[in-house]
Amino acid sequence: MDILVTILFMTVIGALIGGFTNYIAIKMLFRPYKALYIGKWRLPFTPGLIPKRRDELSTQLGRTIVQHLLTPETFKKRFFNEEMAQKTERWIQNQLNVHVFQSPRTLNGWLEGVGQHGVDARIEAKLDELVERQALSLASYIDGKTVGELVPDKWKEETELKMVQGAKYAIDRGSDFFASLEGRAAIKNLLDEFLASRGRIGSVLHSILGESRPLVDRLQPEIIKFLNSPRTFELVVTLAYGEWEKFQERKADDLLKEFDFEPLLLAVKQYAKEIANVEGRLNATLAETWPTGVEWTRTNFTPLVTEFIFQQGEEKLEEALLKVDIEGMVKTQVDSLPLERLEELVLGISQRELKMITALGFILGGFIGIFQGLFSIMMNSI
Repeated sequence: MDILVTILFMTVIGALIGGFTNYIAIKMLFRPYKALYIGKWRLPFTPGLIPKRRDELSTQLGRTIVQHLLTPETFKKRFFNEEMAQKTERWIQNQLNVHVFQSPRTLNGWLEGVGQHGVDARIEAKLDELVERQALSLASYIDGKTVGELVPDKWKEETELKMVQGAKYAIDRGSDFFASLEGRAAIKNLLDEFLASRGRIGSVLHSILGESRPLVDRLQPEIIKFLNSPRTFELVVTLAYGEWEKFQERKADDLLKEFDFEPLLLAVKQYAKEIANVEGRLNATLAETWPTGVEWTRTNFTPLVTEFIFQQGEEKLEEALLKVDIEGMVKTQVDSLPLERLEELVLGISQRELKMITALGFILGGFIGIFQGLFSIMMNSI
């Protein structure tokens, strides 16, 4: 009976010592929160391990998070992947559709929203300036040059060809005309007018020649023969070429001085304004002005913007993380966290495991107590 009591007593004592020792060791991770002093002498093991190493813990925790958890590669895999790119592209396109293309605001409304007023008048003034500038540029270009210097060689060749064709066409039409009844009547009228315009001499000639019909019969074939003569064609072409050469030698600016271009300039300005229709375009919505805008932006604009954003994001990510200083943020947050809250957080996460450690201390202490009891009985019996 004494042996059983001794073993049981040693077991209970060993279990209490083992369990209580582990319990104290766990508590000493945090407790006490501050160093305890007797006079100027600091008690050993105060403060607890974590409060004492709090600065090192926060520094190491921040470094571990930056180097192994929140790395640039982690952010790239999480945010800069194909799925996120598609979501971003859809979001950008949706924002454009809702806030831009489906907006009832006119282009003038958008411009006035950013402080731009009277844009239509300014654009029309710019159109006038553009027309005037082009007119001055043209005048400056032709100043001192002849028509021949300004006309391209190809145009000259085409003009000369058209002159030959025109001369032949005119002679052929003239020949056909004078061979017709209308041409014969025209010859008779011209002859009668000629004789009548000569007064008494004309009357004498008329009385001598009698009626003009016989004379017309003689003149009509001669006129047709004259027109169909190759020399007539050469003469007409030569005269045309001569006039064309004279025209090419004329100064272009002297030629233009003979014309009043002010009405033409005003007409061009008015035409440019009518074609531009600035007021009408600015008073329409973007969807009305640009019906294919949604499809165009979906195909050409949104993908490029998304690609640019992701490209810049990847390039600037590491720099941004350095500026954010996650390591410093973690250290600051851990340093500012009350020790009571830190203890509650750690123990709350590992409470079950810590209880198992305490229970293990009781069990090991109990086994050690049994061993000590048996060893003590054996020594007493020797």
